[in-house]
Amino acid sequence: MAELLTTPYDGLPNLITTPSHFEQMLSELANGNGPFAVDAERASGYRYSARAYLIQIKRTNGGLHLIDPIPFGEDHSLFHKLNLLWKDEEVILHASTQDLPCLRELGLNPTRLFDTELAGRIAGMPRVALGTLTETILDISLAKEHSAQDWSIRPLPEDWLTYAALDVELLVDLRDEIEKILEDKGKLAWAEQEFSAILAAPPPAKRIDPWRRTSGSHKLRKREELVVVRELWLKRDQLARELDISQGRLLSDLAISTLAIASQLQPLTNKKQLEKALRPIGIRARWMEYCELWIAAIETALAIPSEDLPPLKVKGDGLPQIKIWRDRFPEKYIPLSHARARLAEAAAERELPVENLLTPELMRKICWNYGGNSASVGDIATDLASWGARPWQIEITSPILSACLDEKEALPEPVVEADSDSESGPEGESGEEKGASS
Repeated sequence: MAELLTTPYDGLPNLITTPSHFEQMLSELANGNGPFAVDAERASGYRYSARAYLIQIKRTNGGLHLIDPIPFGEDHSLFHKLNLLWKDEEVILHASTQDLPCLRELGLNPTRLFDTELAGRIAGMPRVALGTLTETILDISLAKEHSAQDWSIRPLPEDWLTYAALDVELLVDLRDEIEKILEDKGKLAWAEQEFSAILAAPPPAKRIDPWRRTSGSHKLRKREELVVVRELWLKRDQLARELDISQGRLLSDLAISTLAIASQLQPLTNKKQLEKALRPIGIRARWMEYCELWIAAIETALAIPSEDLPPLKVKGDGLPQIKIWRDRFPEKYIPLSHARARLAEAAAERELPVENLLTPELMRKICWNYGGNSASVGDIATDLASWGARPWQIEITSPILSACLDEKEALPEPVVEADSDSESGPEGESGEEKGASS
Protein backbone atom coordinates (compact mmCIF):
# COMPACT_ATOMS: atom_id res chain seq x y z
CA MET A 1 0.00 0.00 0.00
CA ALA A 2 1.27 3.46 -0.92
CA GLU A 3 2.52 5.74 1.84
CA LEU A 4 0.03 8.54 2.61
CA LEU A 5 1.70 11.92 2.82
CA THR A 6 -0.42 14.39 4.78
CA THR A 7 2.13 17.15 5.41
CA PRO A 8 5.47 18.23 3.91
CA TYR A 9 8.42 16.22 5.23
CA ASP A 10 10.01 19.31 6.80
CA GLY A 11 6.74 20.74 8.05
CA LEU A 12 4.55 23.55 6.74
CA PRO A 13 6.50 26.75 6.04
CA ASN A 14 5.24 30.18 7.04
CA LEU A 15 3.32 32.10 4.40
CA ILE A 16 5.48 34.79 2.79
CA THR A 17 3.69 38.14 2.91
CA THR A 18 6.49 40.70 3.46
CA PRO A 19 9.48 41.85 1.40
CA SER A 20 11.95 40.74 4.09
CA HIS A 21 10.59 37.20 4.10
CA PHE A 22 10.59 37.18 0.29
CA GLU A 23 14.26 38.22 0.26
CA GLN A 24 15.05 35.44 2.74
CA MET A 25 13.30 32.93 0.47
CA LEU A 26 15.35 34.14 -2.52
CA SER A 27 18.53 33.62 -0.54
CA GLU A 28 17.54 30.08 0.43
CA LEU A 29 16.52 29.19 -3.11
CA ALA A 30 19.81 30.57 -4.44
CA ASN A 31 21.67 28.17 -2.15
CA GLY A 32 19.70 25.24 -3.54
CA ASN A 33 20.43 23.23 -6.65
CA GLY A 34 18.56 21.81 -9.58
CA PRO A 35 15.14 22.70 -10.96
CA PHE A 36 12.41 24.72 -9.29
CA ALA A 37 9.15 22.90 -8.55
CA VAL A 38 6.34 25.44 -8.88
CA ASP A 39 2.57 25.54 -8.56
CA ALA A 40 -0.07 28.26 -8.32
CA GLU A 41 -3.55 28.37 -6.84
CA ARG A 42 -6.24 30.50 -8.45
CA ALA A 43 -9.85 31.16 -7.52
CA SER A 44 -11.54 29.83 -10.64
CA GLY A 45 -15.27 29.69 -10.20
CA TYR A 46 -15.13 32.42 -7.57
CA ARG A 47 -13.30 35.34 -9.19
CA TYR A 48 -13.45 36.93 -12.63
CA SER A 49 -9.69 37.14 -12.90
CA ALA A 50 -7.38 34.17 -13.29
CA ARG A 51 -4.73 35.71 -11.05
CA ALA A 52 -2.63 33.65 -8.67
CA TYR A 53 -3.62 33.80 -5.01
CA LEU A 54 -0.86 31.48 -3.81
CA ILE A 55 2.45 30.36 -5.29
CA GLN A 56 4.32 27.29 -4.07
CA ILE A 57 8.02 26.77 -4.79
CA LYS A 58 10.43 24.03 -3.80
CA ARG A 59 14.06 23.44 -4.72
CA THR A 60 16.45 20.75 -3.57
CA ASN A 61 18.48 22.15 -0.64
CA GLY A 62 16.60 25.43 -1.13
CA GLY A 63 13.52 24.69 0.90
CA LEU A 64 9.77 24.74 0.32
CA HIS A 65 8.10 28.16 0.25
CA LEU A 66 4.57 29.51 0.04
CA ILE A 67 4.10 33.04 -1.32
CA ASP A 68 0.99 35.17 -0.98
CA PRO A 69 1.31 37.31 -4.13
CA ILE A 70 -1.53 39.67 -3.22
CA PRO A 71 0.48 41.97 -0.88
CA PHE A 72 3.11 42.39 -3.61
CA GLY A 73 0.91 42.87 -6.67
CA GLU A 74 1.81 42.39 -10.31
CA ASP A 75 5.26 43.19 -11.67
CA HIS A 76 6.84 43.62 -8.23
CA SER A 77 10.64 43.91 -8.17
CA LEU A 78 10.90 40.83 -5.95
CA PHE A 79 9.15 38.69 -8.54
CA HIS A 80 11.66 40.02 -11.08
CA LYS A 81 14.44 38.85 -8.77
CA LEU A 82 12.86 35.41 -8.58
CA ASN A 83 12.52 35.37 -12.35
CA LEU A 84 16.22 36.21 -12.66
CA LEU A 85 17.09 33.47 -10.19
CA TRP A 86 15.53 30.72 -12.27
CA LYS A 87 16.36 32.29 -15.66
CA ASP A 88 18.75 29.51 -16.63
CA GLU A 89 17.11 26.76 -14.57
CA GLU A 90 14.28 24.37 -15.33
CA VAL A 91 10.88 25.08 -13.85
CA ILE A 92 8.67 22.07 -13.13
CA LEU A 93 4.91 22.57 -13.42
CA HIS A 94 2.03 20.12 -13.48
CA ALA A 95 -0.42 21.10 -16.26
CA SER A 96 1.70 24.13 -17.11
CA THR A 97 -0.77 25.79 -19.48
CA GLN A 98 -3.07 26.40 -16.52
CA ASP A 99 -0.47 28.12 -14.37
CA LEU A 100 1.80 29.91 -16.84
CA PRO A 101 -0.64 32.79 -17.56
CA CYS A 102 -1.03 33.74 -13.89
CA LEU A 103 2.72 33.41 -13.28
CA ARG A 104 3.45 35.64 -16.25
CA GLU A 105 1.06 38.26 -14.88
CA LEU A 106 3.45 38.56 -11.95
CA GLY A 107 6.51 38.81 -14.18
CA LEU A 108 7.54 35.18 -13.79
CA ASN A 109 8.56 33.79 -17.19
CA PRO A 110 10.25 30.37 -17.16
CA THR A 111 12.65 29.77 -20.03
CA ARG A 112 13.01 26.02 -19.43
CA LEU A 113 10.05 23.82 -18.60
CA PHE A 114 9.22 20.29 -17.52
CA ASP A 115 5.48 19.61 -17.37
CA THR A 116 4.85 16.45 -15.36
CA GLU A 117 1.28 16.06 -16.57
CA LEU A 118 2.17 16.31 -20.26
CA ALA A 119 5.26 14.17 -19.70
CA GLY A 120 3.05 11.54 -18.10
CA ARG A 121 0.79 11.52 -21.15
CA ILE A 122 3.71 11.14 -23.54
CA ALA A 123 5.20 8.43 -21.32
CA GLY A 124 1.96 6.45 -21.75
CA MET A 125 0.48 6.83 -18.27
CA PRO A 126 -3.26 6.10 -18.43
CA ARG A 127 -4.07 8.68 -15.72
CA VAL A 128 -2.00 11.80 -15.18
CA ALA A 129 -3.52 13.65 -12.22
CA LEU A 130 -0.75 14.66 -9.84
CA GLY A 131 -1.93 12.41 -7.01
CA THR A 132 -2.32 9.46 -9.36
CA LEU A 133 1.17 9.90 -10.77
CA THR A 134 2.84 10.16 -7.37
CA GLU A 135 1.01 7.04 -6.24
CA THR A 136 1.78 5.09 -9.42
CA ILE A 137 5.40 6.17 -9.87
CA LEU A 138 6.60 7.08 -6.35
CA ASP A 139 4.28 4.83 -4.35
CA ILE A 140 3.21 7.85 -2.28
CA SER A 141 -0.37 9.10 -1.97
CA LEU A 142 -1.03 12.78 -1.42
CA ALA A 143 -3.77 14.05 0.86
CA LYS A 144 -5.85 15.99 -1.69
CA GLU A 145 -8.92 17.57 -0.14
CA HIS A 146 -9.09 21.23 -1.14
CA SER A 147 -8.84 21.34 -4.93
CA ALA A 148 -11.85 23.60 -5.54
CA GLN A 149 -11.52 26.18 -2.77
CA ASP A 150 -11.80 29.94 -3.02
CA TRP A 151 -8.10 30.77 -2.72
CA SER A 152 -8.85 34.49 -2.62
CA ILE A 153 -10.07 34.09 0.99
CA ARG A 154 -7.84 35.66 3.61
CA PRO A 155 -6.48 34.41 5.90
CA LEU A 156 -5.88 31.10 4.16
CA PRO A 157 -6.63 28.15 6.47
CA GLU A 158 -3.66 26.05 7.50
CA ASP A 159 -5.10 22.84 6.06
CA TRP A 160 -5.45 24.55 2.68
CA LEU A 161 -1.83 25.65 2.82
CA THR A 162 -0.78 22.10 3.67
CA TYR A 163 -2.69 20.81 0.66
CA ALA A 164 -1.02 23.43 -1.55
CA ALA A 165 2.45 22.66 -0.21
CA LEU A 166 2.02 18.99 -1.09
CA ASP A 167 1.56 19.97 -4.73
CA VAL A 168 5.28 20.73 -4.98
CA GLU A 169 6.67 18.48 -2.22
CA LEU A 170 7.28 15.53 -4.57
CA LEU A 171 7.41 17.32 -7.91
CA VAL A 172 11.20 17.12 -8.34
CA ASP A 173 11.26 13.38 -7.58
CA LEU A 174 8.31 12.82 -9.89
CA ARG A 175 9.98 14.75 -12.68
CA ASP A 176 13.17 12.67 -12.37
CA GLU A 177 11.30 9.36 -12.48
CA ILE A 178 9.16 10.36 -15.47
CA GLU A 179 12.27 11.52 -17.30
CA LYS A 180 13.76 8.03 -16.82
CA ILE A 181 10.60 6.46 -18.28
CA LEU A 182 10.72 8.83 -21.25
CA GLU A 183 14.38 8.03 -21.86
CA ASP A 184 13.73 4.29 -21.69
CA LYS A 185 10.94 4.60 -24.25
CA GLY A 186 12.86 6.95 -26.54
CA LYS A 187 10.37 9.74 -25.99
CA LEU A 188 12.35 12.33 -24.06
CA ALA A 189 13.05 14.42 -27.17
CA TRP A 190 9.32 14.40 -27.93
CA ALA A 191 8.52 15.77 -24.48
CA GLU A 192 11.24 18.42 -24.75
CA GLN A 193 9.78 19.63 -28.05
CA GLU A 194 6.36 19.88 -26.42
CA PHE A 195 7.72 21.87 -23.49
CA SER A 196 9.49 24.31 -25.81
CA ALA A 197 6.30 24.75 -27.84
CA ILE A 198 4.32 25.60 -24.72
CA LEU A 199 6.78 28.31 -23.71
CA ALA A 200 6.87 29.75 -27.22
CA ALA A 201 3.12 29.70 -27.81
CA PRO A 202 1.52 33.15 -28.25
CA PRO A 203 -1.40 34.19 -26.06
CA PRO A 204 -4.73 32.83 -27.33
CA ALA A 205 -6.50 35.08 -29.80
CA LYS A 206 -9.34 37.15 -28.44
CA ARG A 207 -12.69 35.52 -29.18
CA ILE A 208 -15.13 37.27 -31.47
CA ASP A 209 -18.60 37.55 -29.92
CA PRO A 210 -17.76 35.46 -26.84
CA TRP A 211 -21.36 35.80 -25.71
CA ARG A 212 -22.31 33.30 -28.42
CA ARG A 213 -20.67 30.59 -26.31
CA THR A 214 -23.28 31.01 -23.58
CA SER A 215 -24.50 27.53 -22.62
CA GLY A 216 -27.98 26.89 -23.98
CA SER A 217 -27.91 29.62 -26.64
CA HIS A 218 -27.64 26.98 -29.39
CA LYS A 219 -31.23 26.01 -28.59
CA LEU A 220 -32.59 29.46 -29.33
CA ARG A 221 -34.63 29.78 -32.51
CA LYS A 222 -35.30 33.52 -32.63
CA ARG A 223 -33.00 36.47 -33.14
CA GLU A 224 -35.10 38.31 -30.57
CA GLU A 225 -34.06 35.72 -28.00
CA LEU A 226 -30.43 35.78 -29.03
CA VAL A 227 -30.13 39.53 -28.59
CA VAL A 228 -31.35 39.15 -25.01
CA VAL A 229 -28.57 36.64 -24.42
CA ARG A 230 -26.08 39.13 -25.82
CA GLU A 231 -27.22 42.06 -23.69
CA LEU A 232 -27.43 39.99 -20.49
CA TRP A 233 -24.00 38.46 -21.14
CA LEU A 234 -22.40 41.85 -21.76
CA LYS A 235 -23.98 43.36 -18.65
CA ARG A 236 -22.93 40.36 -16.57
CA ASP A 237 -19.39 40.48 -17.94
CA GLN A 238 -19.04 44.18 -17.14
CA LEU A 239 -20.30 43.70 -13.59
CA ALA A 240 -18.18 40.59 -13.03
CA ARG A 241 -15.07 42.43 -14.17
CA GLU A 242 -15.81 45.39 -11.88
CA LEU A 243 -16.50 43.19 -8.85
CA ASP A 244 -13.92 40.51 -9.71
CA ILE A 245 -16.54 37.81 -9.28
CA SER A 246 -17.02 34.78 -11.49
CA GLN A 247 -19.67 35.48 -14.12
CA GLY A 248 -21.63 32.37 -13.28
CA ARG A 249 -22.04 33.47 -9.66
CA LEU A 250 -23.75 36.66 -10.74
CA LEU A 251 -26.06 34.97 -13.24
CA SER A 252 -25.61 31.49 -14.68
CA ASP A 253 -25.60 30.72 -18.37
CA LEU A 254 -28.74 28.65 -17.90
CA ALA A 255 -30.45 31.62 -16.28
CA ILE A 256 -29.48 33.84 -19.22
CA SER A 257 -30.89 31.47 -21.85
CA THR A 258 -34.00 30.90 -19.71
CA LEU A 259 -34.64 34.64 -19.47
CA ALA A 260 -34.04 35.02 -23.20
CA ILE A 261 -36.81 32.55 -23.99
CA ALA A 262 -39.12 33.93 -21.30
CA SER A 263 -38.67 37.49 -22.62
CA GLN A 264 -40.67 36.53 -25.71
CA LEU A 265 -43.51 34.97 -23.72
CA GLN A 266 -44.12 37.34 -20.81
CA PRO A 267 -43.13 40.78 -19.51
CA LEU A 268 -39.92 40.88 -17.49
CA THR A 269 -40.03 44.37 -16.04
CA ASN A 270 -39.79 43.73 -12.30
CA LYS A 271 -38.23 41.38 -9.77
CA LYS A 272 -41.38 39.31 -9.32
CA GLN A 273 -41.64 38.59 -13.04
CA LEU A 274 -37.95 37.75 -13.18
CA GLU A 275 -38.31 35.28 -10.31
CA LYS A 276 -41.31 33.66 -11.97
CA ALA A 277 -39.35 33.14 -15.18
CA LEU A 278 -36.40 31.60 -13.32
CA ARG A 279 -38.38 29.46 -10.89
CA PRO A 280 -38.30 26.31 -13.09
CA ILE A 281 -34.49 26.19 -12.86
CA GLY A 282 -34.20 27.27 -9.22
CA ILE A 283 -33.36 30.79 -8.10
CA ARG A 284 -30.16 31.83 -6.39
CA ALA A 285 -30.30 34.81 -4.08
CA ARG A 286 -27.24 36.45 -5.68
CA TRP A 287 -28.93 36.53 -9.08
CA MET A 288 -31.65 38.73 -7.63
CA GLU A 289 -29.20 41.18 -6.05
CA TYR A 290 -28.72 42.72 -9.48
CA CYS A 291 -32.19 42.17 -10.92
CA GLU A 292 -32.46 45.84 -11.95
CA LEU A 293 -29.40 45.40 -14.17
CA TRP A 294 -30.84 42.28 -15.77
CA ILE A 295 -34.16 44.01 -16.36
CA ALA A 296 -32.39 46.98 -17.95
CA ALA A 297 -30.39 44.64 -20.20
CA ILE A 298 -33.56 42.87 -21.33
CA GLU A 299 -35.29 46.20 -22.03
CA THR A 300 -32.28 47.34 -24.07
CA ALA A 301 -32.39 44.11 -26.09
CA LEU A 302 -36.11 44.31 -26.77
CA ALA A 303 -35.77 47.91 -27.98
CA ILE A 304 -33.27 47.04 -30.70
CA PRO A 305 -34.82 47.26 -34.21
CA SER A 306 -35.26 43.97 -36.02
CA GLU A 307 -32.82 44.94 -38.76
CA ASP A 308 -30.07 45.34 -36.13
CA LEU A 309 -30.61 42.01 -34.40
CA PRO A 310 -27.67 39.58 -34.47
CA PRO A 311 -27.94 36.62 -36.85
CA LEU A 312 -28.68 33.25 -35.31
CA LYS A 313 -25.72 31.67 -37.06
CA VAL A 314 -22.38 33.19 -37.90
CA LYS A 315 -20.11 31.65 -40.48
CA GLY A 316 -16.82 30.96 -38.77
CA ASP A 317 -13.34 30.63 -40.16
CA GLY A 318 -13.20 26.97 -39.22
CA LEU A 319 -14.09 23.86 -41.19
CA PRO A 320 -17.63 22.55 -41.67
CA GLN A 321 -18.98 20.30 -38.95
CA ILE A 322 -17.69 16.75 -39.26
CA LYS A 323 -21.19 15.28 -39.20
CA ILE A 324 -21.93 16.64 -42.70
CA TRP A 325 -18.69 15.58 -44.38
CA ARG A 326 -19.81 12.07 -45.33
CA ASP A 327 -22.86 13.25 -47.27
CA ARG A 328 -21.81 16.67 -48.55
CA PHE A 329 -18.04 16.35 -48.90
CA PRO A 330 -17.34 12.64 -49.50
CA GLU A 331 -13.96 13.37 -51.12
CA LYS A 332 -12.89 14.95 -47.81
CA TYR A 333 -14.52 12.35 -45.63
CA ILE A 334 -12.82 9.37 -47.30
CA PRO A 335 -9.28 10.32 -46.17
CA LEU A 336 -10.62 11.54 -42.84
CA SER A 337 -12.15 8.16 -42.02
CA HIS A 338 -8.82 6.45 -42.71
CA ALA A 339 -6.76 9.11 -40.93
CA ARG A 340 -8.81 8.72 -37.77
CA ALA A 341 -8.28 4.98 -37.72
CA ARG A 342 -4.61 4.94 -38.66
CA LEU A 343 -3.59 7.75 -36.32
CA ALA A 344 -5.40 5.97 -33.50
CA GLU A 345 -3.45 2.80 -34.32
CA ALA A 346 -0.16 4.71 -34.49
CA ALA A 347 -0.87 6.38 -31.16
CA ALA A 348 -1.75 3.08 -29.50
CA GLU A 349 1.45 1.49 -30.79
CA ARG A 350 3.43 4.31 -29.18
CA GLU A 351 1.39 4.36 -25.97
CA LEU A 352 0.11 7.87 -26.60
CA PRO A 353 -3.26 9.59 -26.47
CA VAL A 354 -4.09 10.18 -30.11
CA GLU A 355 -4.59 13.92 -29.52
CA ASN A 356 -0.97 14.13 -28.37
CA LEU A 357 0.23 12.41 -31.51
CA LEU A 358 -1.60 15.01 -33.60
CA THR A 359 -4.45 17.29 -32.68
CA PRO A 360 -7.74 16.42 -34.43
CA GLU A 361 -7.89 19.94 -35.87
CA LEU A 362 -4.67 19.47 -37.83
CA MET A 363 -5.75 16.05 -39.07
CA ARG A 364 -9.03 17.55 -40.33
CA LYS A 365 -7.27 20.48 -42.00
CA ILE A 366 -5.04 18.15 -44.01
CA CYS A 367 -8.02 16.04 -45.12
CA TRP A 368 -10.05 19.12 -45.98
CA ASN A 369 -7.30 20.91 -47.89
CA TYR A 370 -6.13 17.88 -49.87
CA GLY A 371 -9.22 15.64 -49.92
CA GLY A 372 -9.80 14.38 -53.46
CA ASN A 373 -6.16 14.88 -54.36
CA SER A 374 -2.82 13.37 -53.51
CA ALA A 375 -0.17 15.17 -51.49
CA SER A 376 3.44 14.31 -50.88
CA VAL A 377 4.82 13.65 -47.45
CA GLY A 378 6.89 16.82 -47.84
CA ASP A 379 3.87 18.99 -48.64
CA ILE A 380 1.99 17.68 -45.63
CA ALA A 381 5.03 18.11 -43.41
CA THR A 382 5.36 21.73 -44.51
CA ASP A 383 1.71 22.43 -43.73
CA LEU A 384 1.83 20.74 -40.35
CA ALA A 385 4.94 22.69 -39.40
CA SER A 386 3.31 25.99 -40.41
CA TRP A 387 0.35 25.15 -38.16
CA GLY A 388 2.53 24.46 -35.15
CA ALA A 389 2.96 20.69 -35.15
CA ARG A 390 6.18 19.51 -33.55
CA PRO A 391 8.96 17.79 -35.55
CA TRP A 392 8.37 14.43 -33.85
CA GLN A 393 4.65 14.60 -34.66
CA ILE A 394 5.35 15.55 -38.26
CA GLU A 395 7.82 12.71 -38.75
CA ILE A 396 5.29 10.11 -37.60
CA THR A 397 2.05 11.45 -39.05
CA SER A 398 3.01 12.92 -42.44
CA PRO A 399 3.47 9.52 -44.17
CA ILE A 400 0.25 8.24 -42.61
CA LEU A 401 -1.78 11.22 -43.77
CA SER A 402 -0.26 11.12 -47.26
CA ALA A 403 -1.29 7.47 -47.64
CA CYS A 404 -4.82 8.21 -46.40
CA LEU A 405 -5.30 10.79 -49.18
CA ASP A 406 -4.94 8.02 -51.76
CA GLU A 407 -7.83 5.96 -50.41
CA LYS A 408 -10.89 5.60 -52.66
CA GLU A 409 -13.56 4.40 -50.22
CA ALA A 410 -14.46 5.55 -46.75
CA LEU A 411 -14.23 3.21 -43.82
CA PRO A 412 -17.59 2.28 -42.27
CA GLU A 413 -18.61 4.42 -39.34
CA PRO A 414 -17.96 2.77 -35.97
CA VAL A 415 -21.06 1.54 -34.18
CA VAL A 416 -21.67 3.53 -31.01
CA GLU A 417 -23.73 1.71 -28.42
CA ALA A 418 -26.02 3.84 -26.29
CA ASP A 419 -25.32 3.75 -22.56
CA SER A 420 -28.70 2.97 -21.06
CA ASP A 421 -27.47 3.78 -17.58
CA SER A 422 -26.29 7.28 -18.39
CA GLU A 423 -28.43 10.34 -18.06
CA SER A 424 -27.54 13.73 -19.37
CA GLY A 425 -27.46 16.24 -16.59
CA PRO A 426 -29.14 19.61 -16.76
CA GLU A 427 -27.48 22.16 -18.91
CA GLY A 428 -26.46 24.53 -16.25
CA GLU A 429 -23.75 26.71 -14.94
CA SER A 430 -21.13 28.45 -16.93
CA GLY A 431 -17.64 26.99 -17.12
CA GLU A 432 -16.45 29.62 -14.67
CA GLU A 433 -18.88 28.50 -12.02
CA LYS A 434 -18.02 24.83 -12.36
CA GLY A 435 -14.30 25.40 -12.60
CA ALA A 436 -11.94 24.37 -9.84
CA SER A 437 -8.69 25.98 -8.92
CA SER A 438 -5.51 24.13 -9.72
